Amino acid sequence: MKNIQSIKGTKDTLPSEIHKWQFLEDTFRRVSTKYGYTELRTPIFEDSALFHRGIGEGTDIVNKEMYTFIDKGGDSVTLRPEQTAALIRSVVQNNLLQLGTTSKFWYFGPYFRYERPQKGRLRQFHQYGAECIASPFPESDVEVILLANSIIREIGIEDYKLNINSLGSENSRNNYRDALKSYLIENQDGLSEDSKRRLDINPLRILDSKDEKDKLIIANAPNIIDYLDEESKNHFDTVINLLSQLNVNFTIEPKLVRGLDYYNHTVFEFQSNALGSQDSFGGGGRYNGLIEQLGGKPNPAVGFAFGVERLIIILDSLNKLSELESKPDFYISSTSEKYLDKVYFVSEVLRKRNFNVQNDLVRKSVKGQMREANKLGAKYAVIIGDDEIAKGTIILKNMTESTQVELAFDDIEKHQF
Repeated sequence: MKNIQSIKGTKDTLPSEIHKWQFLEDTFRRVSTKYGYTELRTPIFEDSALFHRGIGEGTDIVNKEMYTFIDKGGDSVTLRPEQTAALIRSVVQNNLLQLGTTSKFWYFGPYFRYERPQKGRLRQFHQYGAECIASPFPESDVEVILLANSIIREIGIEDYKLNINSLGSENSRNNYRDALKSYLIENQDGLSEDSKRRLDINPLRILDSKDEKDKLIIANAPNIIDYLDEESKNHFDTVINLLSQLNVNFTIEPKLVRGLDYYNHTVFEFQSNALGSQDSFGGGGRYNGLIEQLGGKPNPAVGFAFGVERLIIILDSLNKLSELESKPDFYISSTSEKYLDKVYFVSEVLRKRNFNVQNDLVRKSVKGQMREANKLGAKYAVIIGDDEIAKGTIILKNMTESTQVELAFDDIEKHQF
């Protein structure tokens, strides 16, 4: 009978890898808390209308990538392809916004897009992100960038690039859209088929094209910064001035638009050479109209997300996480199953002291148990045999230094290992 395999574009997180995920999750929680963000979790599937309305009909996510199905009740349901729309749905539904108070949330979990699997991009992937709601001011843009920066530094990534741009207000964006569309129509013969399709639906998305022919045309396209109104320009100037004063390195990238329709004003993206051509590992921006679009009262917001698989690729390239792999502090062995009660007495005493303890469960020889202790990387091995039982002691072997001492059973609770 043929073995059943995991579905294409999905990946098991094996015991040899789980320490990396746990380290990242701990860092996300710890740093987010320092910035005053609290965790919010939503279901992994939502009403399909949420993403059609929130992400935008002109995006690849909605048009090509969503996992959508009709459930047994006849409703159209979609596995969440991103979190911002789902989080805002929850915030509105549960009345989490308080007048005059900024609401700040972080999240972590799995997301789903039907894409061609490639390095750092799976059909079930994971993201960490944060959203700051109710502040229209540029200092909230700066805060989420500082939060993102802090997490990148905390997990050990130092060589990366922050690109930043402004899409401006709705009026600025509309004026730019018209100018960009006119330019692209003049050059449409050289565009890819995907970009030609986007010309009427959402020409700004063409700026994000990875097609080499499109890139040549985009290089000479108008820049949105030249179309910012005074308010949008002041907002963006404050953001980049504050970041400069705080010694945050960034590059103004005038063609950066991000991949979702709900963004306006500040947008930003983090890149690493360790990822190759798909060099982005996170980004975000401001989305002042999304809450009203999803049925809430008008409220500004700004946020970002990281691709967790991509963070792990970067950290692996730097060999940053190998030392975090979980290894036992103790391996408890005995010469006979007659002494199982003593084995478990010692094991539980050590576990109560918060040590990681492994036991032999398949009745190997003492020699086999020592090989297993070595293989697992245990710091200490405890040996219990006839002589030790007779004396009320154990042998404590330091596996690193290859030294051993005899220790009374009664001293295990207080011995300084």
